[in-house]
Amino acid sequence: MDIRVVIGRNVRRLRLEKGLTQEELSVRCDFDQRYISQIETGQRNITVLSLHEIAQALATTPVALITPDEEAAREG
Repeated sequence: MDIRVVIGRNVRRLRLEKGLTQEELSVRCDFDQRYISQIETGQRNITVLSLHEIAQALATTPVALITPDEEAAREG
């Protein structure tokens, strides 16, 4: 599976678990809401620094964002 899709799914899942909108997440990590949307849909190839910023904003680790979930592993 494309790592961009894995990251996007994880960002979306964690954002929703925390009850955040894309706009709220974008404010927390100082990114544009459209950028967050593109990450969540796997359309953006993000940098390691962006991955780190998003992980901090979601109170998680970059590793958690790049680890495939069970569904992604089955599709893999």
